[in-house]
Amino acid sequence: MNKLDKIESKYIKTDIPEFSPGDKVRVKIKISEENKDRIQVLEGIVMKIKGSGINKTFTVRKISFNNVGVERTFLLNSPVIQSIEKVKEGAVRRAKLYYLRDKIGKKSKIKSK
Repeated sequence: MNKLDKIESKYIKTDIPEFSPGDKVRVKIKISEENKDRIQVLEGIVMKIKGSGINKTFTVRKISFNNVGVERTFLLNSPVIQSIEKVKEGAVRRAKLYYLRDKIGKKSKIKSK
């Protein structure tokens, strides 16, 4: 273990559940506006997981009002993330679910395990 790994190990979160692409997750994000802090919840399907160690990222996609898709990419070990909950486990065969961008309505559903 080199010096860089020792420094990074202090910042890696250990309370994060195991999830994979296709799973439905609920991410609670801390947002600072002026002098107030609030928690915003984003619930959607994990489209991809990329990287390793402290640089690990994941992208969550949800269908917002008026069938508009919203994707947001998070650093897994970011201090902005309050908590991550795994809501439902999905059965997919791919690591990157970019094909969901073209699907609308029932066609965008993922089967559960």
